[in-house]
Amino acid sequence: MKLFVLRKRRIFASLGLAIFAFSNAQDVDFSFRNSDLTIDERVNILVSQMTIDEKIGQLVNDATALPRFEIPDYDWWNEALHGIARNGKATIFPQGIGIGATFDPELAHRVASAISTEARAKYKVSQSMGNHSKFAGLTFWTPNINIFRDPRWGRGQETYGEDPYLMAKIGVAFVKGLQGNDPNYLKTAACAKHFAVHSGPETLRHRFNAAPTKQDLYETYFPAFEALVKEGKVEGVMAAYNAVYGIPSCASPFLLQETLRDKWKFDGYITSDCGAVSGVAEKQKYVKTAVEAAAVSLKAGTNLSCGSTYLLLKKALEQGLITENLLNERTTQLLKTRFRLGIIGDGEGNPYLNIGVDKIHCDEHVQLAREAAQKSIVLLKNRNNTLPLSKEIKNSYVTGPFANSGDMLMGSYYGVTSNLVTVLEGITDALSLGSTLDYRSGALPFQKNLNPKNYAPQVAAAADVTICVVGLTADWEGEEVDAIASADEGDKRDLKLPENQVDYIKEMIKVKKGPLILVVASGSPVSFEGFEEGCDAILQIWYPGEQGGNAVADVIFGKVSPSGHLPITFPKNAEQLPPYETYSMKGRTYKYMTEEPMFPFGFGLTYSKTEIKNLKVTATKLKKDMALEAQVEVSNTGNFDIDEVAQLYICPKDTTGGLPLKSLKAFQRISLKKGETKTVSFTVQPEMLKVVNTEGEKVWRKGEYQVVVGNCSPSKMVEQLGAATPQMATINLR
Repeated sequence: MKLFVLRKRRIFASLGLAIFAFSNAQDVDFSFRNSDLTIDERVNILVSQMTIDEKIGQLVNDATALPRFEIPDYDWWNEALHGIARNGKATIFPQGIGIGATFDPELAHRVASAISTEARAKYKVSQSMGNHSKFAGLTFWTPNINIFRDPRWGRGQETYGEDPYLMAKIGVAFVKGLQGNDPNYLKTAACAKHFAVHSGPETLRHRFNAAPTKQDLYETYFPAFEALVKEGKVEGVMAAYNAVYGIPSCASPFLLQETLRDKWKFDGYITSDCGAVSGVAEKQKYVKTAVEAAAVSLKAGTNLSCGSTYLLLKKALEQGLITENLLNERTTQLLKTRFRLGIIGDGEGNPYLNIGVDKIHCDEHVQLAREAAQKSIVLLKNRNNTLPLSKEIKNSYVTGPFANSGDMLMGSYYGVTSNLVTVLEGITDALSLGSTLDYRSGALPFQKNLNPKNYAPQVAAAADVTICVVGLTADWEGEEVDAIASADEGDKRDLKLPENQVDYIKEMIKVKKGPLILVVASGSPVSFEGFEEGCDAILQIWYPGEQGGNAVADVIFGKVSPSGHLPITFPKNAEQLPPYETYSMKGRTYKYMTEEPMFPFGFGLTYSKTEIKNLKVTATKLKKDMALEAQVEVSNTGNFDIDEVAQLYICPKDTTGGLPLKSLKAFQRISLKKGETKTVSFTVQPEMLKVVNTEGEKVWRKGEYQVVVGNCSPSKMVEQLGAATPQMATINLR
């Protein structure tokens, strides 16, 4: 045993972990470090030796050290929505909504893999200098897979959009990239949040009770979480602040035990959102005291309290509200994750231990950030092929409050880097050295200019082209505690850009000499009413990350063709939306919306023309065990090489009983050289052809369904907007 302990000490020292002196080593069974044993065996050996106080100390996010076991303290709280956040230098990728706009799970996997690579390198350095603080660990509370059900929600930017299927596909890929593919060790531990039925309002999130219909719950709010648990094998799930059916999420046996553990067979840890356990008593008023709040949360299945409320569990134990066996179970599940990460015990065989600091913000990751930003940009309008521009243009004008903004690039939950490239910088670098380039911000971001003498709009009267960068930042839309420019604690009251920005755009429309290219940065849909017709081209760039400026320039000057597609519907205005507070899906998202939006879900133009033709289905009559097999030809008939996203939707002829009008069931992102045609094949499994009834049950509903394949969701506006004419076929479910 002595040799075993010494060997383990050397391993710990090589990892840069603190070594704790202890006097009673002879009383400790260190075989929990033996990697020849199963993780269950190792955790049981450790937990069986721990005191009640030691176990309780592990159930909070800033878990205490266990000196006699030579286990250092550990803080579970870390974030990585689009790069390692709040922990020094790291590559900043496009915000989640931009990754959703790529419709590219493979790209999402590569982005997440780069993030986890940097995380491992940073963790090694942090440990070597004794930094065990918040944001320095390997347990990331990422991704946010709440449905972006209403475009006024400030945190929707963190998600991959409004569609459960798209959310699941991107989310699973992201989780796998974070967690790696080693059969024995996790690269990092991902966490699906916020479970469940959580998407605003921010002002009510601590007290809100979500009571969706069972149909909406299982059709809209649950699918992405289920996919991340079953397909992604996500290691963590975060319980939301709000209540569901009257019970706070972190104290809900229905959510945490019946659904996650029993039905979905989840085998990871469950954490509360930060402060949510105390909120069970203080804000939700579900129980009277903090001790009771800790007890009901632990009993329901919450392993970890982000916050200090679980430190009251000893009182709960003394009062008979919980048992020591329950403490053992919850502690065991938490420690499994740390063993799976290889940060407790024998690290031999862990392939992630020796990732070097040269991988932090390396050239490969910077180029990946640029690629991701390029693929996320959505071309919404391109009148008379205004774009792409020539780099030899003689006189260009770059303007707008965010043309030279670094804040606009980052979105919420961001990291930091010394390499932010603004739109102005990207365009400056791309233009010919002989071109004239003028820049003026022209308008303040969120308030009217105080000085009425503003010559900036007049510059457009002399420019061959005007590129105006407008939009929002995470100061305007975001989480309640961070959106300091928001009058609604992070949410939006409407979909309009700030009034001063709209006024500035209109002034330039009146006097412009050349075309006006509008570049819009936001994490959510904005309304273009009142000025869209005066813009010659419109690019939606989201919050594009550190390489955003280069990516915008790459698209504007035709280095790449835009290829992003909208992961969320862009309504004409907020009047087209149901009341924000209601969680009914009626009238919401492309699946249930009956109004004609400004731009439909899935829409996005390229610099070429796409034709979709010759849709074939292998069978028009399908029985319960039969998959839908479909093929279609996608052609690039223009003069640019492009990426295109072919999308398959199922539309029931009979939508009675609350069925969605249309649902995305498959998509493929493909590359097409100019003049090239590819045959795209889709397989929709029988489970995906089922519908969710009013009882929340997935059933095979007989009847006629329309199969629609296009490059955006079915809409009356498809051809008017320049999208490809969709192909349709009718099938019968028997």
